[in-house]
Amino acid sequence: MHVRRVELTDFRSYQRVAVDLDPGVSVLVGQNGMGKTNLVEALGYVATLDSHRVATDAPLVRAGAASAVIRCEIVHDGRELLVELEIVPGKANRARLNRSPVRRPREIIGALRMVLFAPEDLELVRGDPSERRRYLDDLLVQRQPRYAGVRADYDRVIKQRNALLRSAYLTRKVGGSKSADLSTLTVWDQHLARHGAELLAGRLELTAALGPHLTKAYDAVAAGRTSAAIAYSSPLGDTLTADRPALEEALLASLQERRTAEIERGVTLVGPHRDDLTLALGDLPAKGYASHGESWSFALALRLAAYDLLRSDGIEPVLILDDVFAELDGGRRDRLAALVADAAQLLVTCAVPEDVPVTLNGTHYDVTLGTVTRAG
Repeated sequence: MHVRRVELTDFRSYQRVAVDLDPGVSVLVGQNGMGKTNLVEALGYVATLDSHRVATDAPLVRAGAASAVIRCEIVHDGRELLVELEIVPGKANRARLNRSPVRRPREIIGALRMVLFAPEDLELVRGDPSERRRYLDDLLVQRQPRYAGVRADYDRVIKQRNALLRSAYLTRKVGGSKSADLSTLTVWDQHLARHGAELLAGRLELTAALGPHLTKAYDAVAAGRTSAAIAYSSPLGDTLTADRPALEEALLASLQERRTAEIERGVTLVGPHRDDLTLALGDLPAKGYASHGESWSFALALRLAAYDLLRSDGIEPVLILDDVFAELDGGRRDRLAALVADAAQLLVTCAVPEDVPVTLNGTHYDVTLGTVTRAG
């Protein structure tokens, strides 16, 4: 799989730009703030319908414009796909696949498979559990696009259930009835358990498959200084298996057990949206114990493990390394370059060309404010 062309209109700093890309290595060179990351962020949005930098779509639209458009030509197994996305802040985005409108934008997920490593990924190690849950869910969708629907259904249930709990909480807070109408809560419990069990099972299966790739990737990046491991962490227990009916029963039981606490706090306290991915270096948790270099290596290993897992599934994703080499010492740079040199398509961004190992020679592009020029 590779991206042959990407066109942006009113996306971030670009009023209009078109870039033709080749398989193999492409290096985007430009000073900070020139738009290198904006370009790869657009590709990431095509792959996941999300930005790795911001939580809402509004910052993606150039100041003064009403909407942004991304057009991406993708080649996969001899097939050509054209994905077009219009991002309209405050409204539903619109998408077309091979010039035909799709009912829901998430129907384009799977057209472009990619793995993006960026400086923000340090939060996978040091940040909140939400960062690690997002990492798992994004990879789950990359492997099996049907999970985009599972994820959307689960998020909808949590939103509705939280609204019901919140309304009852506020009613009691202002002196209303202590027995506020929660008659539909049991119905939402059933929905949460069903969709939550499917999402949880997918995460458990993914974590088990990802583990060996993570250990191998960290060993390669860090030159065997210590071992890395991951484990799925859930209040439901540490020995969960991907048995969907059993997980559904466990979620229903936990919901019943926490019912009083949820009503008192006005929020859903049970479900995979409360879980975490535990990262360990040797016998210690990575969060709070890993050095800066170890944290970088772990975050990088998580992305490389995702890349290797997709390849083992027969998927050849586009790999993007956004401003990565400047943060690594010489040894880690060379080891990383050796690991990714055979990628079907590798996009590297950097401020200084010398940061990129010579083994990753490829097509260079000069990026200045609003323009991208092929240098050779």
